[in-house]
Amino acid sequence: MKPKDDIEQLFQNLENGFDNAVPNTGHKHRFLDKLKQQNGAITTSKLKDNSYWKPLLAVAASLVVCFSVLIIIQYGNNELKGLASVSPELSQTQSFFATTIAQELAALEAKRTPETEQMIDDALRSLKILETEYTTLTLDLNQSGNDKRVIYAMIANFQNRIDILQNVLKHIEDVKNFKLYQNENTTTI
Repeated sequence: MKPKDDIEQLFQNLENGFDNAVPNTGHKHRFLDKLKQQNGAITTSKLKDNSYWKPLLAVAASLVVCFSVLIIIQYGNNELKGLASVSPELSQTQSFFATTIAQELAALEAKRTPETEQMIDDALRSLKILETEYTTLTLDLNQSGNDKRVIYAMIANFQNRIDILQNVLKHIEDVKNFKLYQNENTTTI
């Protein structure tokens, strides 16, 4: 334990060198007065310089906030909106397709079993690809200025998604019915 011995030896050597005396009454006030006298000129000049900069900094901060709000608003207006941004009829169409797809997805998830899991996962991968294509079509729609060909492609994309979901549901039902038919034939024989 050499480090501990070195520390103890250091304190023993410095034991009488510490200043333990209590300062005279008013020492703190005298010290602060001397400090104010030495730094008084520097402190007042800094305060005057800051007073000129405060209004300028406030104006600059206001400008930064205004520009930030304008950029955010402008970015929000350029946001991708899909078919809903074209017309009220297409907004209803988009809402119909989105609702139908959500219902079909819920029905598909309700049919998930170990036997159907691979079919459902494949369908979900296909849907993901179609969703990516839809995002691209949305970009094209915003850039093309509501081109009818892009609108038709977006509607076809929705229909393809619904067709995939319905085909998988039908296929699951066919497999289920086939298994039931197989079980009936094996039990009656």
